[in-house]
Amino acid sequence: MYIEDRLYGNFKIDAILEELIHTKAVQRLKYIHQNGASYLVNPKWNNTRFDHSIGVMLLIRKLGGTIEEQIAGLLHDVSHTAFSHVVDQVLKMENEDYHEQIKHSIIMDSEIPDLLQKHNFQLEDILDDSNWSILEQPAPHLCADRIDYTLRDLYEYGEISHNEVEYFIDNLTFCEGKIHVIDREAGEWFVQVYYKEVLDFFFNPLNVYSNHKMTEILTSVFEKGYITKEDFLKTDEKLLQKILNSGDETIKKELGKLHTGVVVIESLDDYSIHIHNKTRFIDPDLFDGKESKPISECSEKTREMNRNARERALKGMKIKVV
Repeated sequence: MYIEDRLYGNFKIDAILEELIHTKAVQRLKYIHQNGASYLVNPKWNNTRFDHSIGVMLLIRKLGGTIEEQIAGLLHDVSHTAFSHVVDQVLKMENEDYHEQIKHSIIMDSEIPDLLQKHNFQLEDILDDSNWSILEQPAPHLCADRIDYTLRDLYEYGEISHNEVEYFIDNLTFCEGKIHVIDREAGEWFVQVYYKEVLDFFFNPLNVYSNHKMTEILTSVFEKGYITKEDFLKTDEKLLQKILNSGDETIKKELGKLHTGVVVIESLDDYSIHIHNKTRFIDPDLFDGKESKPISECSEKTREMNRNARERALKGMKIKVV
């Protein structure tokens, strides 16, 4: 099977990956939006967990990862709930890790274990993220997951070009157990792009509003018993339909506030919503052919961007609907 990705190009993939892609569990991710409820207020914000999972799998391959790590990359988000991290807010998961907590049980109830056994792969090894240092690394290091969602969002939303994506990927290497940049300017570029994602996009007033409003709605219908935790494993649209089927006019009215015509602005003094997103920082490791070190050690530009990011994250975002 050949697979095409807008960021990384065309690849022929192994049979196990093809079969896993066609499972119901992975196909469901086509209908889980990467950035929660934001697609309801801006249809262009429509990247999915499926797009991202395929991308992570292919990026791991480009960086020399084993077939086992490619499988782990493909499956890393398979247990994500409808509206992605919105459900973490509903369930008050401070670490935004509800999907991680249920991942093993979700996979065990799917076709995935039989397929892995058929191809002689060990499920428990695949699910152990500590085995996969390309796929996952703690912040502020680079990892395939963090790189892909940043590049994918900003490329699809017109903030960076394909040439820029290729330039950055061409300046990555995997050594000493971590992904490194081999060029300081490439690392500085990614730091700038990463903060465009986690500060400019995640803190976009419209994005903040849509996910805050959806959190309120899901919290209400969950507390009223209209939906259960099992319903969070539906697709975005199927969960919305179940909520509407409750017949609750108040909830229907609140859902009606999520539309493409809503206008939201940042307002420091006169505001109705004040949120603090999860604090995210980045400091790529630089390898010069001899030694590895955080790029901030040799880049004042990176140190300044990190200082500015910390200040902005601490302030949070204050918005109002106009």
